[in-house]
Amino acid sequence: MEPYGDSLARTRREWLKRLLLGGAAVPLLLRHALAAAQRPGGMVKINGEVLINGRAARIGAMVMPGDHVVTAPGGTAVFVVGQDAFLLRGNSELLTSGSNVLIASLRLVTGKLLSVFGRGQRRIATPTATIGIRGTGIYLEVEADRTYACTCYGVAELEASNMPSARETVRTSHHDAPRYIHAQGDMPIKMIEVAPVINHTDVELIMLEALVGRVPPFVGSGMEYKY
Repeated sequence: MEPYGDSLARTRREWLKRLLLGGAAVPLLLRHALAAAQRPGGMVKINGEVLINGRAARIGAMVMPGDHVVTAPGGTAVFVVGQDAFLLRGNSELLTSGSNVLIASLRLVTGKLLSVFGRGQRRIATPTATIGIRGTGIYLEVEADRTYACTCYGVAELEASNMPSARETVRTSHHDAPRYIHAQGDMPIKMIEVAPVINHTDVELIMLEALVGRVPPFVGSGMEYKY
């Protein structure tokens, strides 16, 4: 039987080849990230200052469950851990936990994170929210008194940290139910409110999924956003 790591790397290479054969039709962001991604995992794109456990990151550096990733203002990190892929924007701090190369939970202390996940359940915490996810693409922004959460596709169980009775399960196929999860509110329904789609794109989701040999469910559906 082919080892899991070799099989995953081969699948990624096949996807990279297909996408890169698209030539000029493939956006520059996607082409650059994919061209750098022909390895089993770790950092595939770095802009500005990025630290892993307090040390300067480099292309190819592995990120493992238990690691602490920080980006400076203006920095960006794109990295793969097992079957999950991440785009951490500038001025962000992310804590990971799990075992081997499987992430079980994340804590976004501050900043902005776009993530895509393979099979299985994951848990994400922010200062104002706890989010359980299954097979999901999700975008998060941490603000002083609220968390922005767009479940780009998949299932997410949202809970306000300061009011556990304020809960909502969202099932989406294409950015259908963005939410703000607040630190304070008079009633449970006010702790979680409808939000717009902001600050993330389908191109970024396609890029992240391609890094782990997958394609987002909306591709080919005619529903791709053009913002």
